[in-house]
Amino acid sequence: MKLEAIKLRRFRLPLAGELHWGQGKSLTELDHLLVEVQIDGGHLGRGEVAIRPTIYGETHESVRGAIFWLEPLLRQVNVGTPQEVRKALDRLPYNYAARGALEMALWEARAAATGKPLAELLPHGRERARVSFIVGQGNVNETLSRAGFAYERGVKVFKLKTSGNQKDDEIRIQALAKEFPDAEVYVDANETLKPDLAQDVLISWRELGVTMVEEPLPVQMVEERRRLRASGVLPLIADDSVFSLRDAERELELGTFDIINVKPARSGFCWSMGMLERSRVRGRGAMIGSQAMSSYGAARAALLAFHPAADRPSELAFHLLAGRGFADFPKIKDGWLYRDEVAAVEFDERAFSRYEI
Repeated sequence: MKLEAIKLRRFRLPLAGELHWGQGKSLTELDHLLVEVQIDGGHLGRGEVAIRPTIYGETHESVRGAIFWLEPLLRQVNVGTPQEVRKALDRLPYNYAARGALEMALWEARAAATGKPLAELLPHGRERARVSFIVGQGNVNETLSRAGFAYERGVKVFKLKTSGNQKDDEIRIQALAKEFPDAEVYVDANETLKPDLAQDVLISWRELGVTMVEEPLPVQMVEERRRLRASGVLPLIADDSVFSLRDAERELELGTFDIINVKPARSGFCWSMGMLERSRVRGRGAMIGSQAMSSYGAARAALLAFHPAADRPSELAFHLLAGRGFADFPKIKDGWLYRDEVAAVEFDERAFSRYEI
């Protein structure tokens, strides 16, 4: 299979609510790119590029530069072979969102050329997957309102973004647990805890019912992260520390996490599957994250939530804040997504035109 063309299309989707996290980061809309590839035979594939300058250092301009730098390399390989595509893309390090979206688009085009659903080309070990929703920073009323929005739409697991203010964070955790007693709550600290206080904070969160914690300490504090995990207070989730397969292999050797948050938006399908498999072999849990994408991007990422290694709730409900967009994401039923319904999601060109810039 040969690559014939690559096209980039910019779109903007407003969000129903603003997301705040970490130290002063926020998101009010999805101002993303859609990479569209065509291979011989006219078969199309698409991938959503999540533009996150403050996380991955990628802008619309840098993504365009990266993808069109890669294009001549991809024209020289058989894009019907995932390993050849991966080898070509590995020629350009970093540029996570650009490479991830391009790789996923080529998977979709490959599926179209073979006449098979994309879901059938990817490994799976279950027919349903639990879903979580990101609840950003804010006061108690804002927290309950945002969680209630998702709860009404079938979500039963919340990932709460904390602020680093222990008292305020505990009040919000307690409020969530009281308002939604049948829901699971875990925390994303976004590297905001101090190493000398982290263990005590996790103990207090555990007593409030928190089930796991994502990136409690700054990534560069390797020894502190390893010791915190060894304390066994709560399972630790790796996210900012595992942008790539190489990152995951390093962190597995260091022993810094219990669960890996794999985001196909930054690691495509091939690298993501490698991260999932290596974590499984080493006895770690896994979840899939959608990197705050549209319903279309979330649906493609969700295909890996049925992977045998993805045994924890996956972040696949953020798209609810962006509405239908240009794909009909399946309804979340009592906390679950079903593989056959996710596999049936299709791109809607007519709807996309309303958001294209």
